[in-house]
Formats: sequence, C-alpha cells, structure tokens
Amino acid sequence: MKKLILLTILLVFATITFARKTDTPDKFSLNGHLQDMQLLWIHDFSRSWLTMNSINNRLDFRWYPSKTFHTHIGMRNIMNYGQIVQLNYPDYHDVVVTDQGFFDMTFSFANDTSFFIYSTFDRANIVFTQGDFEARVGRQRINWGINQVWTPNDIFNTFNYFDFDYIERPGCDAIKLQYYTGMTSSAELAFKLDKNEEVTFAGIYRFNKWQYDFQFLGGVMNKDVVLGMGWSGQIEGAGFNGELSYFHAAENFSDSTGEVVASAGINYTFGNSLYIHFAGLFNSAGTTGPASMGNILVLSRDITAKNFTRARYSLFGQVSYPVTPLIKADLAGIFNPNDKSFYIGPSIDFSLTQNISFLIMGQLFFGDPKTEFGDYGRILFIRLKWTF
Repeated sequence: MKKLILLTILLVFATITFARKTDTPDKFSLNGHLQDMQLLWIHDFSRSWLTMNSINNRLDFRWYPSKTFHTHIGMRNIMNYGQIVQLNYPDYHDVVVTDQGFFDMTFSFANDTSFFIYSTFDRANIVFTQGDFEARVGRQRINWGINQVWTPNDIFNTFNYFDFDYIERPGCDAIKLQYYTGMTSSAELAFKLDKNEEVTFAGIYRFNKWQYDFQFLGGVMNKDVVLGMGWSGQIEGAGFNGELSYFHAAENFSDSTGEVVASAGINYTFGNSLYIHFAGLFNSAGTTGPASMGNILVLSRDITAKNFTRARYSLFGQVSYPVTPLIKADLAGIFNPNDKSFYIGPSIDFSLTQNISFLIMGQLFFGDPKTEFGDYGRILFIRLKWTF
C-alpha cells in the first residue's frame, strides 16, 4: 500500500513539474560515484580474520524545469559479499536493507548466505522556491545539526559517525517549509513520518548575533517533546560550536524525567594547514558503567539524537594534515572516560587524479569486554573511488 501511495505522489510531482514548465530551457544534472571497498575485520588476533567487499554506485539526478521548481532523485546501488555477510546471515542483510522512512524505498534484488544486492533512494523530493520562501516535499535531508561528530539538534535524520563512507547522509520522508526573515535569519517548519508511522514535527529559528550564529528549536520527536538550541562562532580564530536538546516523554510531561543531550566542539587550522578538532558529548541518561551496545552490527545501525551512545560522557579528538597537495593524513579518536574504552581511526587519502581517490583507513576499537568499544576488534578499509 505504501509503495502504491509513493508511486501516486511521484506521478503528482511529475505532473506539477511539467505543468509549471516555462520557456526556461530544461537543465539536467547527473553526478555520483563508483567505488570498490575491501574490508578486513580482525575481531581477535587469535581467531580467523574475516573479509567483505562492497561495490557501491551512487547517482544524483537533478532537474531544473523552471525558476521556481526543481527536483532531486538520489540513490545508492550496493553489492556486499564475503565472509562477514556469511557469518552474520541474515542479520546483517536485514539491518542494512531496512528502510527507516514511511515509504519503503529500499529494494533487495538478490541475496544468499554470502552476498546481497540492493538499491535505496535516500533523496526523492521536489522543491518550490518563491522569493524568500521555499517548500520541499519528499525524501530529503533536514540538517539541523551543527557539531561535526554528535548532533543532538539533528532530530529528523541523525548520522552515524562510524559510517564514514556515507558522506551524503541519510534522508527522511518529510515536508519542510522555510522562510528567510533577513540576510542572516530564517524560520523553518518540518514534518516527518517514519517506518513505524511515528511523527517528528518541529520548528527552528536561526539568527546571527554578536558574530555568532544561533538557533532555537522546539517540537515533538516520536514520543518525546523536544526543546533545543545551538551556536557557532569563533574564539581567537578557532571555530567554536555546540548544541543541546532536552527530551521529555509527552505522556508524562508533568514529571521530571527529562533527558539532556549536549555536545560542544572547537577546531583550529594552523598556518601550515595542520587541523585539530576536539569535541565532547554529554547524555544525562547515559551510563557511567560499561557501555556496550552489542556486536559489530551496531556500527551499521540507525541512530537518533537521543542515542549516539550509551555512555554518559564521550570525548573526541582529531588531527589532520595535507602531507602533500595530493595526500591527506588524518587521525581521530573517541574515549569513554568511565569504562576507559576507546576508538582510534587513522586514515590516509591519496588523490590519484582529479576524480579518482584511494583511501586506506582503520577503525580500531580497544577496551575490556562489555565496555563501549571493547567488543568490536579492528577493521581495515581499502577503497578506490571514482567520482563523476
């Protein structure tokens, strides 16, 4: 039934778009990438090393039929195969191909005990713009987050930091209305339905004051009332940003069992292009004990602005440096100060040509069993990517 509704909506979008067509020449754009990524998982050096290969193609199609309308269709076509798929069959397949949107726009074409092939549409929307007003309907990314690692203001479609290869970030089935109230201020209203038919509805107001960008939001996320704020500016040339959200169960709003999730970060680029970045996360409902979230599959999970981690506190650090104009080295890490587990993510990215890159990256997890990062082992990625 949902797919029938989806088809009807897409046909309506197409009809409106053609009906509004003017003498403005049609303008199409198509871009994306094709890549191959090899993954090696070493859960324990005394056990077998496991591999998986992922072939990934992304397509982004945009059409500008008039000055007031444009459309965007974006999709990912992926084939995963190897020992990791086989070891976690069918759980890994089921986690990856489950569409989180109201409309099921993820299609599994073939799967067996050691491979699966699927396509997913993470963008399918139409945009109307008139002066200072913009309306966007369909699958889209509503980006209200500010922090680069943890985004508690991003209540519509939060991203998973460990899913580094998904740079476009997930979308959601939503309606968004935006009005620019000034040169540096705007107001937005957004409404979203997810696969469980739960509603997220909220508004946000952004403005600039004292050379800082501020935002304040309020609304409902699933079963919680949410209030939030964020900021972004500079201190002595260093970028300084943060955001905070307060969640409270709508059915028990009279009690005092709310949850606060807050993050803040600071970053600085030196004259020699050395970049450093530090951030912290606080979750009032998090645990100060071991914060394990389960097996390796949690690294592929969809998260919300409430559950970046089970930990009460998290600390992040990053340093990156362009070794040459064509080679960039990066080292990032996350530390849980309570259970003492930690993550280290080294990487080196080679620009082979203008549109071909080669990446070597590690996701290295350390800690005692049942701690936040103690049960995942070490993962090595090798990726060759062509962008067009």
